[in-house]
Amino acid sequence: MTTGENAPRTPPARYALGGLGGLLAGLAALAVAELVSAAVRPEAGPVVAVGGAAIDRTPAPVKDWAIRNFGTDDKLVLQLGILAALALLALALGVLATRHRRTGAAGVLVFGIVGAVAATGRPDSTSLTDALPSVLGAVTGSLLLYVLAGRLRPPQPVEGSAPDWDRRGFVVTATAAALASAGAGALGRSLNGARGKDAVASRAQVVLPAPRSAAPPVPKGAALRIPGISPFRTPNGDFYRVDTALVVPKVDATTWRLRLHGQGVTRPLTLTYDDLLRRDLIERDITLTCVSNEVGGPYAGNARWIGVRLAELLTEAGVRPPSKGGPADQLVARSVDGMTIGSPVEDVMDGRDAMLALGMNGDPLPFAHGFPVRMLVPGLYGYVSACKWIRDIELTTFDAYDAYWVKRDWARRAPIKTQSRIDTPKPFARPRAGAVMVAGVAWAQHRGIDKVEVRVDDGPWLPADLAAEDTRDTWRQWSYPWTAAKGGHTLTVRATDRTGAVQTERRTGTVPDGASGWHSVVVTVD
Repeated sequence: MTTGENAPRTPPARYALGGLGGLLAGLAALAVAELVSAAVRPEAGPVVAVGGAAIDRTPAPVKDWAIRNFGTDDKLVLQLGILAALALLALALGVLATRHRRTGAAGVLVFGIVGAVAATGRPDSTSLTDALPSVLGAVTGSLLLYVLAGRLRPPQPVEGSAPDWDRRGFVVTATAAALASAGAGALGRSLNGARGKDAVASRAQVVLPAPRSAAPPVPKGAALRIPGISPFRTPNGDFYRVDTALVVPKVDATTWRLRLHGQGVTRPLTLTYDDLLRRDLIERDITLTCVSNEVGGPYAGNARWIGVRLAELLTEAGVRPPSKGGPADQLVARSVDGMTIGSPVEDVMDGRDAMLALGMNGDPLPFAHGFPVRMLVPGLYGYVSACKWIRDIELTTFDAYDAYWVKRDWARRAPIKTQSRIDTPKPFARPRAGAVMVAGVAWAQHRGIDKVEVRVDDGPWLPADLAAEDTRDTWRQWSYPWTAAKGGHTLTVRATDRTGAVQTERRTGTVPDGASGWHSVVVTVD
């Protein structure tokens, strides 16, 4: 008998192979989940579902930190973090299964339950079938780990012989599992990609009609030719993207529908994409700004949008603003991914160019920016106005309903604050002494920019040269020719909007209604 001090111990090498078995089980679980999600929907995959749940439950300051440090790569960082955590857990379960086979295998099932709960709890989940990818993936991973752990367990030793384990069986099973997982994962990704082909085809077939109300040509002198300054119009590929979608929705325009209903709606509407294309379209240059934009940050962009005036649709549905006796003061827009965005009805119907946008810079909306239809309201931060992939508009009140971001400590109402930014020279630049052009952009949507001033170190505020104004809903470029002396200097900018309000010096963070303060850059003149 082998008892007490003579009991066989598990060699370290076998623990390492147990960890490898855990990783293979995790890979198999994710591969099967990817394949099954192709039959359900891509958003039901465990990584996407858990990632979405993590985003929903992350405190606003942490989200702000992620956006500030990772920019538009924040979602990639989150997904890589989830995969790294899953790999470590799978490794631990594999080691555990070397000694406790059933417990290790059961641990994989627990994580399948977590994925299933996350998937069915998402705002865009409409069926319990969303649990299938996580459940079936976990069952596969659990069974594989149980089998691999069994290959590492020695049989009952024969008297006088050393216990051994099934090396050949482990290698054959592990190799087959790795190949099968790679194949299943690749097939799942391919099928998930194919699910969006109809949406891609529908976008390719869109021909945007000429707008009934075209945007006037950009005035001469509105776009300065200064190296380093942001272009007056932001190309689609460079336009900022900040949202919570880990998978960009690809919506087929031929099957898309928009429902307009709620309090004060006397004639509910259901509209197709073609219905919107047949209406009178407007075309406008509008600068959008994200509330997560820090002072001097990159999350602002200017584009030429084409779409349907939202106030006309609301009027057609019988909606009246609160100032005219309407019962609803909030318009709640819902996206296909479950996002909800609340906008003041009064602002949407006060005469500004609020629209359901169909096109961006002459093309149908890119998928990343809301194809087939998105909403935008000049003068309001995106989180209270710019619903992408919109599918539903409900009229309600602020007292009756809190939209997604309001539930997470952001303000219900958020007009864009007057801001200015130095684009050139960049922070810590080393320009040569003499003539240095300082330039950037300033914005105060729906009010317009009246003046921009620059200060060198602690000197007086000096007027910058303003580019021509396109409209009060677009940003305005500015420049200041600086005669730079050698040494270290701090350049600061501030703007004054058309109402006479001067950009405040008081520095605040982005929560709850947008950052404030003056933008400064430090340079060393050689």
